[in-house]
Amino acid sequence: MEPFLEKFFPEVHRKMKEDTKISNYCKFDSQLLTSFTSSLYVAGLVASFVASSVTRAFGRKPSVLMGGAAFLAGSALGGAAVNVYMLIFGRLLLGVGVGFANQSVPLYLSEMAPARYRGAINNGFQFSIGIGALAANFINYGTEQIKGGWGWRVSLALAAVPASILTLGALFLPETPNSLIQRKSDHQKAKLMLQRVRGTNDVEAEFDDLLKASSTAKTINHPFKKIIQRKYRPQLLMAMAIPFFQQVTGINVIAFYAPLLFRTIGLGRLKVCQLSKWIECGGSIGFGRNMWVKWMNRVRWRKLDIYTLI
Repeated sequence: MEPFLEKFFPEVHRKMKEDTKISNYCKFDSQLLTSFTSSLYVAGLVASFVASSVTRAFGRKPSVLMGGAAFLAGSALGGAAVNVYMLIFGRLLLGVGVGFANQSVPLYLSEMAPARYRGAINNGFQFSIGIGALAANFINYGTEQIKGGWGWRVSLALAAVPASILTLGALFLPETPNSLIQRKSDHQKAKLMLQRVRGTNDVEAEFDDLLKASSTAKTINHPFKKIIQRKYRPQLLMAMAIPFFQQVTGINVIAFYAPLLFRTIGLGRLKVCQLSKWIECGGSIGFGRNMWVKWMNRVRWRKLDIYTLI
């Protein structure tokens, strides 16, 4: 938004409005603007390493709460920012929230979901990210119309809405049976929780599996040395290569920088074009992912990976 650029990145805004000799691409060549954008991902990367230790030591629920609290603080700072340092600090806190949530929420869903629905429920996490991106673009389109140039504050502050839902919801969530066994060895409490979430008292087989897995895990003193052994290398390689090459394609960069990309090719603000683009994107997200949710638990995962790569 132009009022946002004018307040925090005046050099970029000046180039946009006045300098017609510089190419549209170079007008956005700003280290400060790049720092603002990338700070979220840097913070998320660092926080994900911390989050794994917190989740293991204190449980899944506290990790979710910490992620939600970081989201709330970051959105508050962003909406109330008066200088670029405040803006970037809020962005860093949002990155911390991303790191904690991306680590703890899928794990919580996996441990609480019944085995037959685990894949579909975990896919719902990714589906919600797509819906969130679509909603964010609708919000940006609407808040840009606000007279007075303060629409960007509403846009940034509205991140507190899903953050509040995440944080308040986590307060009422129980801890997972896996976590209770892993951290406290409270087998009776873990069994009662498993019976509660499964809705039946017949959980002996699954509970025995949890106890066996926990017992086996505790016998491994050096898990990283274990996982790089020769017999595990094919699985380790694919587990790293698939998400790596998925991101290296650059699809997330294109989606994230779409508004700037439109401007750099000289198409102006393109409000209608941008809106229609994201409506189409949202339709494909909704239809495509719902189809995968329906079928992903009925076919082998290896086949799904092969079809995706093709």
